[in-house]
Amino acid sequence: MHPLVDLARRQLAERKSDRREFLRTVTLLGVSATAAYAMAGEILGEKILPPALAADEKPKMGGILRVSMGIQEMADPALFDWTEKSNQSRHIVEYLTYTGPDNVTRPYLAERWEVSDDLKTWTFYLRKNVKWNNGDDFGADDVIFNFKRWLDPKTGSSNIGLFSGLTEEYDTGEKNADGTPKMGSRERPGAIERVDDHTVRLHFSKPILSVPENLYNYPTAILHRDFEKHGKDLSKWPVGTGPYTLADFAVGQKCILKRTGMPYWGKDIDDPYMFGPIYLDEIHYYDHGSASAAQLAAFASGQVDAIYEFDIASYEMASSIPNAKIYEAQTAQTGVMRMKVTEKPFTDHRVRRAIQLCCDASVYPQLVYQGRGAEGEHHHVAPIHPEYFPLPKLKRDVAQAKKLLAEAGYKDGLELTIDCGNTNGPWQQQVCEIFQGQLAEAGIKLNINLMPTEQYWAIWDKTPFGITAWTHRPLGTMVLSVGYRTGVPWNETSFASKEFDAALDEAESHVDVEKRRAAMEKVEKILQDAAVIVQPLWQPKFFIASEKVHGMTAHPTQYHQFHKVWIEA
Repeated sequence: MHPLVDLARRQLAERKSDRREFLRTVTLLGVSATAAYAMAGEILGEKILPPALAADEKPKMGGILRVSMGIQEMADPALFDWTEKSNQSRHIVEYLTYTGPDNVTRPYLAERWEVSDDLKTWTFYLRKNVKWNNGDDFGADDVIFNFKRWLDPKTGSSNIGLFSGLTEEYDTGEKNADGTPKMGSRERPGAIERVDDHTVRLHFSKPILSVPENLYNYPTAILHRDFEKHGKDLSKWPVGTGPYTLADFAVGQKCILKRTGMPYWGKDIDDPYMFGPIYLDEIHYYDHGSASAAQLAAFASGQVDAIYEFDIASYEMASSIPNAKIYEAQTAQTGVMRMKVTEKPFTDHRVRRAIQLCCDASVYPQLVYQGRGAEGEHHHVAPIHPEYFPLPKLKRDVAQAKKLLAEAGYKDGLELTIDCGNTNGPWQQQVCEIFQGQLAEAGIKLNINLMPTEQYWAIWDKTPFGITAWTHRPLGTMVLSVGYRTGVPWNETSFASKEFDAALDEAESHVDVEKRRAAMEKVEKILQDAAVIVQPLWQPKFFIASEKVHGMTAHPTQYHQFHKVWIEA
């Protein structure tokens, strides 16, 4: 057992950490989920079990689950930028680990892992009885192939930010516009070690606790080692290790999954969420458009058995549908009104700070989500994140905003345009309209450029000012690594701070709960003070399913984990 497990046990016993944090930490250190729950119960003097699935004594085999969800292209999972894409492929290609609805990370294609005392060396022991649906054996070469793709900047995968400890900077020999050396990123020599056919060892340059959690980030699906030889398009070469394969697919229309006909490798594993017998014969996704009303209408008329999500404006409509169950998840999903620091007028920190100071975040949960959700704090770490440090609330200060604008040369006011694609609902437009009124008091006129979702995603990382939806991740450090580290592909603000990167490295390295939260204070403060985002709220998420669907769970990242789902005829 890892020596730091004793520290986690002491902190739980002394109530310096809570049960959720304890379970998360010790499972990352290699303790099985079953043993972790037992430990927590022993320490707290109570019986503690994973959140139970529906108590179904006799699940029925067979049947088709029909789900309404937008159908998008699903060529290269390493480049996925929507959760829906990963849901289409999630039961075809699988992950080394998985994080359940209880936020505990468990083994998946990796049977177990070990981590060195200094949290720099991670050894993953892969399952030996797994085959790809083309008959090939799964093994270390597949895993290494995927890591090398993720770490290659030419791939363009957002995963590179999560595994920055496996890369190094180097001088490309070129010059930047200001004459300074142009630096590049590449895989660090010796970072990935093939121990044997079913063992892979990762050598990080810095300690990091969250490696297993990072491996369930939705673009980290493990692809066959020959994926690139077959055109780099999963929809055309659907080779995976999962129980289903792709039977029919059309963007904007349907995604039909059917059993492979091969025995599923995980059928005999006892697990609360992901393994054991696979009940459904088929999973059908149908695209009824992004509007909640259209998806709910398809559900109410019996065309589908569940929908991906609906917005708060449709809650009353959803509640009125008979023989249905509404699922709600508290999440770290959010939308950020972000400014690109390389584009005027956002190159001036005073302008960005003035814009940020106009926001009264306290009003958004009530106005947008009828009191659900939580107000944002402009640093992209949520109160439900285990490493969250509560900074003093940033208060609205219109007088200071006007003063900063005047100092920046805008004493007569400023006119801005924000791009809004309503990429996962009209709440984004509503947020912009509320902020429009708040900015007006400081002499800032905000124009809202409404655009089709597809057009927004074409420019989301290029527009000077836009509102972007970010999905839930179990850790704040994960989303910060993906979205705000210097030079990572999804850094839409172009924020670059070595001080921030170093502070984030420090926060990622701590197992000690108090030290990690203390380290996060600096991380959150740097990002908040940089004023690159205005973050008004954290969102709840809702979906609905028929009562004849059993074993369904609400995952905070909206991941579809249907291994335990069965349906009445």
